[in-house]
Amino acid sequence: MRRKKPQRIFISYDFDNDRVLKAFLRGQCRHPKRRGTVLDYSLKEAAPQKSWQNKAREKIRRSDKVIVLAGPKTHRAPGVKKEIKIAHQEGKPIAQLIARKKVNCPRIPGAGRRYKWNDMNLDKLLK
Repeated sequence: MRRKKPQRIFISYDFDNDRVLKAFLRGQCRHPKRRGTVLDYSLKEAAPQKSWQNKAREKIRRSDKVIVLAGPKTHRAPGVKKEIKIAHQEGKPIAQLIARKKVNCPRIPGAGRRYKWNDMNLDKLLK
């Protein structure tokens, strides 16, 4: 039986507030039963705006899907907004993963359907 190619996932997240959650999601994507390959591109260091957007666009273009980690402040993160716009321009499927339990995580405009972070939903998003 032929093995299915792993999904390349671009994770968009609020760098200042959700880095730990992004690392946790990357770990879960590497679990043998999920087979997700995570492409992560989020620059914190200073970079010219055009250069950053070009690099982000290239990573998103090469991905199969975009998952936005929806934290309490993600809807205000300018980098996330730009990555969502690029994902739409590149025609990539996009979904929100609610990153924190018992905390209000506002909807992120344009970021697709929202999913609770659990095994069943991760399996859906990564297949």
